Amino acid sequence: MTAHDFARSIRSDRRAMLWGTATGIGVVLLFGLVTGLIPNPLYVRMVPRTPTDYLFLMLTALLAGVYTAQRLATETADLDLEADDESEADGASSEDRWMLGGLAGGFLAVGCPICNVALLALFSSSALMTYFDPLRPALGALSVAILAGLIYARHRRSCPTCAP
Repeated sequence: MTAHDFARSIRSDRRAMLWGTATGIGVVLLFGLVTGLIPNPLYVRMVPRTPTDYLFLMLTALLAGVYTAQRLATETADLDLEADDESEADGASSEDRWMLGGLAGGFLAVGCPICNVALLALFSSSALMTYFDPLRPALGALSVAILAGLIYARHRRSCPTCAP
């Protein structure tokens, strides 16, 4: 199965495409509204919005949608081809934890550091602006790399001709 055939198998699964699209839109709306990247009357962002924030928001949402579509498409294919195995279930839950970690990193990367109550409770606002704010682009790049690497690893595992 080539990469083109794999993408075609995901596109042919309407349920996977719908859930992937819904996940991507949901991440944009949830993260965008909660962090103030999408202006709303309920939340005022205290740190200026930057193009990098929007870039990481869109990349995180896109990769979350692709992961969801890929997981659903390969899950149905795996159920058709193989019996359930406990090691497979552990692998899937491990991948889901990596996915949640990538989403959490993406959320922290686009969020306002001094508006985040959890971070503010742990650190002072001056420490957050001095130390955490400059690291947000690196955190965003790390979360995107985790999400992209997870999608690549799932593709390599589910592609019979891609295995070494």
